[in-house]
Amino acid sequence: MFRRVLDAVLYSSSWLAAAAAAQTAATFRNWSPAGGVNFRVVALVFAATLLVYNLDAVLPFKHRQPAGTSRRKAWQQQHRRALALLAGTAALVAGYLFLADGWWRYLPGLLPLAALALLYSWPLARWRGQRRALREVPLLKIFLIAGVWSAITVGVPTLALHRPLGQAAGLLAQRFCLVLALAIVFDIRDLSRDRAAGTRTFPVVLGPAGAKALALAFLAGAMALGFERGVPPLGLLLTGLSAASVISWADERRSDYFFALLADGVLLVPAVLHLWG
Repeated sequence: MFRRVLDAVLYSSSWLAAAAAAQTAATFRNWSPAGGVNFRVVALVFAATLLVYNLDAVLPFKHRQPAGTSRRKAWQQQHRRALALLAGTAALVAGYLFLADGWWRYLPGLLPLAALALLYSWPLARWRGQRRALREVPLLKIFLIAGVWSAITVGVPTLALHRPLGQAAGLLAQRFCLVLALAIVFDIRDLSRDRAAGTRTFPVVLGPAGAKALALAFLAGAMALGFERGVPPLGLLLTGLSAASVISWADERRSDYFFALLADGVLLVPAVLHLWG
């Protein structure tokens, strides 16, 4: 029973959406004068994250691919209808909050983020005679993930607080570097699949060892930016150690629990420390 619940939480992207929501809440605590959190915005980010990742999970062509040894892919193929229902529910919640709270005023700035999130996996653009997704552009994938993730978890709460986005530049850059480092971990997970598909990622180009060195460099950048911003040293140390451990242990032969639970869980570490600090 416990394992079924764990699989559902991890492979439905609920765990990842919780990380996005926690980071959004931490941004409010960082920028709000009274340290208050707008939980409607947190709920919006949670629902939007669930929507995007579960739309990706139910793509028709992904369910024609063999699951192989991936427990995650097998679970998602088995529960495709449930994931589609979850995506639809998340769309309704996100749509309601978006309209009810007046986010349509920021539509010109949010539309590019929504387009990038959807075009990441959906092969809607034609290139060299074939329809391709943005994730297939050489070496672009991790920058798209980090850019959209940071813009949502930092930019959206900053807008909600009516603060200039320039004031959040340091936090935005720190979170961007941290997500970059962890995104490389997931490219290591997908190394054989990306190599077979001809998708050029950093692990494909540099090899696992070179990709890990690059991820650790991005992590060092995140830690340096945090130190410059005055983040408490203990929080930086715990975040850095947890992220560095995941990067060092990353291997495509590791179980899906390693990536879905631990690697995604690193994103929760700095947010939880900040919220409880």
